Amino acid sequence: MSAAVGTDNFVVGSVRKLGQVTLFLASLLSQCVPALARPRLVVLQIYNAGARSLIIIMLSGLFVGMVLALTGIDLLARFGSEDVLGVAAALGLLKELGPVVTALLFAGRAGTSLTSEIGLMRATDQLTAMEMMAVDPMRYVAAPRFLGGIIAMPLLVAVFDIVGLFGAQLVGVQMMGVNAGTFWSQMQGSVHFDDVWEGIIKSAAFGFACTLIAVYEGYNAAPTAEGVGLATTRTVVASAVLTLIIDYLLTAAFL
Repeated sequence: MSAAVGTDNFVVGSVRKLGQVTLFLASLLSQCVPALARPRLVVLQIYNAGARSLIIIMLSGLFVGMVLALTGIDLLARFGSEDVLGVAAALGLLKELGPVVTALLFAGRAGTSLTSEIGLMRATDQLTAMEMMAVDPMRYVAAPRFLGGIIAMPLLVAVFDIVGLFGAQLVGVQMMGVNAGTFWSQMQGSVHFDDVWEGIIKSAAFGFACTLIAVYEGYNAAPTAEGVGLATTRTVVASAVLTLIIDYLLTAAFL
């Protein structure tokens, strides 16, 4: 009996949370266009979410590409197909590893930063003060950060893919002896725009989901130090899980 009650409470709580997020998203989207009237705020958030994440994105992209080349050359050598290493590395980065790993890193770096920043503003009554002065915090706080995260994510994915391909070429060509001309020509001949387009769509979807979760959790955090900490933890967990779910759904749709 208690298990059934617990299940019912979980379902009701999940539906309630989904409704709250949906209403928050509707309110947020309604303020996105007015927020563009202050492009300086949006550009600042693109810098905060994107430029400040470049170091970890580039380092991760380099080593992911190198590991991908090492794993790929070992697998392809068993079939005598080392020449297609460039194709394997490009498709793996463009379609899967680039968007997914970047989204996870984005959630851990930029997402937690957004949540803690907005949550601290809630805890110190800055958002309440803005409302009392007839300044909409959704327009001036939440919307610019939401737009900045959405715009920054595809750019970070592009940087991750480029650096990852360099890492794969560094290992495959410079260390493993794969012919450089074959590496790049096979890649150019086999990777099509549809593969690039799939990565772009995934990166935009991940940016939308991760930024929405970060802004929502920060905006609705309990106004205490513990509440901000819990909101930051929920941001990372929810973003990671939702990223993997969306990745599966989009991959199935493209196939």
